[in-house]
Amino acid sequence: MAKQTITVIKGDGIGPSIIDSAIEILNAAGCDFDYEFVDAGLAALEKTGELLPKETLDVIEKNKITLKGPLTTPVGEGFTSINVTLRKHFGLYANVRPVKSFAGTKARYDDIDIITVRENTQGMYSGLGQVVSDDGNEAEAMSKITREGAQKIVTFAYELARREGRKKVTAVHKANILKSTSGLFLKVAREVGERYPDIESAEMIVDATCMKLVMTPEEFDVIVTTNLFGDILSDLCAGLVGGLGMAPGANIGENAAIFEAVHGSAPDIAGKNLANPTSVILASIQMLEYLEMGETANRIRSAVADVIKSGDRTTRDLGGNHGTTDFTQAVIERL
Repeated sequence: MAKQTITVIKGDGIGPSIIDSAIEILNAAGCDFDYEFVDAGLAALEKTGELLPKETLDVIEKNKITLKGPLTTPVGEGFTSINVTLRKHFGLYANVRPVKSFAGTKARYDDIDIITVRENTQGMYSGLGQVVSDDGNEAEAMSKITREGAQKIVTFAYELARREGRKKVTAVHKANILKSTSGLFLKVAREVGERYPDIESAEMIVDATCMKLVMTPEEFDVIVTTNLFGDILSDLCAGLVGGLGMAPGANIGENAAIFEAVHGSAPDIAGKNLANPTSVILASIQMLEYLEMGETANRIRSAVADVIKSGDRTTRDLGGNHGTTDFTQAVIERL
């Protein structure tokens, strides 16, 4: 059987150091992968004059599986978001962002286990109809939802729930106000839910969802929603377990998948050996599960959990005073 080749985009800022950490841990866990490194973001812009070179896209398409660090898109200079471009180019319609409590973090809750499934290519992030008037006094943007897109993402959420033994899927919407776009999403969500009688189906308006996630997060299991709402809610969920440093993300399509740290590139601590690599380590665990390497994924998750619980060589955001390399070594010793 041929070796699995993983495309690796180290990214900007702290990206290279946390990606190196994840790869060290994958190797220590016995993963026999080949890695093909390509550039995107500021690193690519400096080398090629492009944020997302064609060579990078070609390698992602060839290998199908990508592990990615945080990328920086220059603000206010006419550049399109690299992450949005990747999702649209490869049809990565499902953004899967699980959050789970780890004992030893400084989180407000200790029993969170929620997956947000976010539609990744439509809605307000589709980039349609973005216009600013010549005098700069008016701006417009268009949100577009299709029945096909809604069916794909809601079906994905129910299939994920069934596969992982989850009991409930909550469709989050704003159909009371956005009667066309959110209304169509909700209508389709209800139709799809009827095909899964073994799973409880719920629906909730997005503002009420935000309140209930803070007050009674135990009500939620799997959340499925549109692009903008999913972006906001998944960050809120990350806050329940200690922040974005504890939150991974997977972008999954029919023919490719990209697994990533969901936080930013943190240029202020780049190169200082301070970054918490947990987010991208958890993303690599998602990658292993996607590759049906569940046993290895569980071993790494258990090692990370034990490091954080014991406070052994944890980073500052986890209450310790160690750096990326020490944290990585603590995980490897447990493997």
